[in-house]
Amino acid sequence: MARRKSMRAQERPERVKLDPRRVLGAMGPGMVAALAGADAGGVAAYSNSGALYGYGLLWTVPIMCLLLIVAQETAARMGCVTGKGFASLIREQYGVRLSALAMLALLISNATVTLSEFAGIASGLALFGVPTYVSVPVAALAIWMLTMSGSYRRIEKVLLAISCVFVTYVVAGFMVGPDWGQAFHDTLIPPVYGEPSYLSLIVALVGTTIAPWMVFLAQSNVVERDAREDDIPYQRIDTVTGSVVASAISWFIILVTGAVLYPAGIVVEGAEDAAAALAPLVGDYAQALFGAGLIGASFLAACVLPGITSSAICEAFGWERGADRSWQEAPVYRGIITAILAISAIIVLLPDANLFGIMMAAQVINGVLLPVLLVFMVGIASDRHVMGRYANSRLWNACTWFTIVSVTVLTIVMFILQALGW
Repeated sequence: MARRKSMRAQERPERVKLDPRRVLGAMGPGMVAALAGADAGGVAAYSNSGALYGYGLLWTVPIMCLLLIVAQETAARMGCVTGKGFASLIREQYGVRLSALAMLALLISNATVTLSEFAGIASGLALFGVPTYVSVPVAALAIWMLTMSGSYRRIEKVLLAISCVFVTYVVAGFMVGPDWGQAFHDTLIPPVYGEPSYLSLIVALVGTTIAPWMVFLAQSNVVERDAREDDIPYQRIDTVTGSVVASAISWFIILVTGAVLYPAGIVVEGAEDAAAALAPLVGDYAQALFGAGLIGASFLAACVLPGITSSAICEAFGWERGADRSWQEAPVYRGIITAILAISAIIVLLPDANLFGIMMAAQVINGVLLPVLLVFMVGIASDRHVMGRYANSRLWNACTWFTIVSVTVLTIVMFILQALGW
């Protein structure tokens, strides 16, 4: 009996004493991955939730935070243990065909989402009087130059600096003077609505909080940092902190729109509508803060999406990749990034482009792809031949499968509601 206990103890990860300096040094990948999810589509979904139901959907934020932590922590842990990205592990464990199918879906999904980010940049800067034909080309060029800079650490620092713009939503939350008691009540005790649109919004909120590309990004960022097994506790702190901060941002977006737009009966179609509607009700400063947050969120996600898409595809097929690789060393990697940015910017500039239809197509692809990727993830993370003593525990497997089942059911519900025209 004593020997069995000893063997089990050896299988479990050892507890380590955390070094505060290493904690600070590890911060970055999880924060960027989580905050990049609060993009133009996310801000639009959160704003619409507050405008339609006030504080009535704040209770979803803690649940979404838990689901996000599960996905991000697992991805980061796999990166630390294997030293490989998610695409490479899918190819090794499930074969080239399934890997190619997953990469094709990821390419289509991320390209369409990148389009929506440029639409968000254009809409946000339009609030400050900048025309689309100026904002979109300048933003595309700035993003291209950043992603081609050749230094992952430099890129990460710039992205973290851009993330600071999310503080504007917190400031706006205090400016509008919400009913804090009611907000905290609805966060802890869900109000019940029998409307199909309420359920549809829950689906949209979950879908925008956990996107397929975020799993690839979380793991890729850890691998780029050359993190190892002894870095897992520190990366875990990073992923949890990033998820909590991102969830707090979404909570404040719902709070702002729920406090201002819901009582006024103002319905919004997008994040830019929410920003514009704030001005006559609570002043230009609140509109400016909300608009600045939209621009920063869209720019951050637009910086991340092309790179993670190209990195995943190159990794899946064994091509050279990485921000530190030159055009001669990684032509496919840099070529995919350039193509995604150029095509996205051009389409957004077209006068008759159906951006809403493009965004909806991306949602459908994300809804189908995410549960499949999560099944791949839990299969790999539970395999002791791959993960060793850092394989998923039963509790973490249960949390992951809960996430898979929840996302699958909600996606099916979303398709049914869309088919019924609700």
